Amino acid sequence: MIRKIGLISRTYRHIKRYRKIITVLIKHGFGDLVNETNLYKYIDLGKKFIPWKADKKTEYLSRWERIRKVLEELGPTFIKFGQIMSNRPDLLPKELIYELEKLQDSVPQFSGEDAQKLVEDELGKPISEIFTRFETSPIASASISQVHRAELIDGKGEEIAVKIQRPGIEHIIEVDLEIMLHFATLIERYIKGMDILNPINVIKEFEKSIKKEIDFTIEAINIERFSRNFQDDMTIYVPKVYRDYSTKKILTMEYIDGIKVSNIDTILKSDNDPKIIGSRSADLVIKQIFEHGFFHADPHPGNILILNNNTICFLDFGMMGICPPKYREYLSSIIVGFVKKDAKIITKALMRFTRTDKINEIDQLEYQISELIEQYSYIPLKNLDMGDCLNKLIKLILEYKLKMPTDMYLLLKALITIEGVGRKLDPDFNAVKHVEPFAKKLLKERMSPIKLLKDIHLSLIEFAILLRDFPSEIKEIITKIKHGELNVKFEHKGLEPMLKTHSQISNRISFSIVLASLIIGSSLIILSGIPPKWNDIPIIGIIGFFGGGIMGFWLLISILRHGKM
Repeated sequence: MIRKIGLISRTYRHIKRYRKIITVLIKHGFGDLVNETNLYKYIDLGKKFIPWKADKKTEYLSRWERIRKVLEELGPTFIKFGQIMSNRPDLLPKELIYELEKLQDSVPQFSGEDAQKLVEDELGKPISEIFTRFETSPIASASISQVHRAELIDGKGEEIAVKIQRPGIEHIIEVDLEIMLHFATLIERYIKGMDILNPINVIKEFEKSIKKEIDFTIEAINIERFSRNFQDDMTIYVPKVYRDYSTKKILTMEYIDGIKVSNIDTILKSDNDPKIIGSRSADLVIKQIFEHGFFHADPHPGNILILNNNTICFLDFGMMGICPPKYREYLSSIIVGFVKKDAKIITKALMRFTRTDKINEIDQLEYQISELIEQYSYIPLKNLDMGDCLNKLIKLILEYKLKMPTDMYLLLKALITIEGVGRKLDPDFNAVKHVEPFAKKLLKERMSPIKLLKDIHLSLIEFAILLRDFPSEIKEIITKIKHGELNVKFEHKGLEPMLKTHSQISNRISFSIVLASLIIGSSLIILSGIPPKWNDIPIIGIIGFFGGGIMGFWLLISILRHGKM
């Protein structure tokens, strides 16, 4: 009851936003979704609400295009949701993912005065005491934040970039998340088959992700960690973070003036070499994955700048991926399996990668992987499209319902994206040539004596902990048995058909006993001559025999229908 009251109070508090969302859904032809989820039951939309009619312009768009239009019109939270879901081929069809990848932030800039006020509120000082210069016009603007150029008073003339969170965005996101969670609950409850996708859990995962993204202290930590990983690498430059001038809503960092990696003409006019840049970009992303296990999850051309001497600079560290050592080993095995044309290695690695002990059609999976390898075995390395190969592998993973960790889809997408960047810079770019040495190196390290000794050492520590805790755990079990607190849970599998059969047998036996009792009872009543009578025959006995006859025929028909006597 309390939960229901809370739901009503939230819908009432956010009634304007609900109306906006429902209006946009109907406008783009999703009135059926609003109707099926019974949103009208939960929200009083008012008598003057927009009629149930879609915009005629949407008639010529596909369903997937209309979904993208809905997300774009509903603003920052929904755009971010679409962008994050574009990394989930395990949940969404490829046609929808293609549309979600087109999502662009189309939110107007907020004023320079608002930006200055937020900086002053966050840092607790007037703007004149922080900067010698602060440009009120932003150099970049997005749905969550915008960036202003400035110069710190004590910065020795160095130019900086101040990333400022959009005023009120935290509240907007909080409201939208509440509505999205409510909507996901209704979808799961009322739309058949949607519970398989677990929309509630999807929204909860998105909530964790976007809350990290709007906390700029997390992005500052990501930049510093990324910088430490590459501190000895001269091929990459990481912007400096000014922690004293950064908060949860402000991120102050070094301003980088470079050429976007997508601007090939400008790169060619500079002293940089596109082929070297393509090669370095790929090596840096692969190094992040296979050596550091901490990678930039969105290395698209807009997030990569080129500095002098072919130096690479990554931007926007709000979304980072994690690849633990075990996953790196599995991924290496998959890549080496492709190079060696060994489907068995790839299949075993996939099984371990997805934490699957057994699948019903493992031979069929191995056969399809062999076919995939054969498709690429006669293609020259320089013409091999790693992105296409990885996409087909993902398709196989989804077909066999193997569950991969979410970060692994980010990882595969990062590899596919950087291959695309490399091919634009260099037509002869070969991604496999860059990935293979890292994969082989990792596998070699895994089999090295030092690594084996470390693994044995860790196993011994775990065994020692087990021996140490064993007596106390046994004592705890005995104590629970003494106090009658021990619960033993039994789970049976594969017994459902037998239980169903036993249930049918017991029902028929019970039915037969009742039928026999009815016939015997009716016979006794007839013999006893108990009134009322019809033609000197007790009426109750006649009714009993008539009911017994119906039940007998019903039982006979039931047995014949199932083909078993």
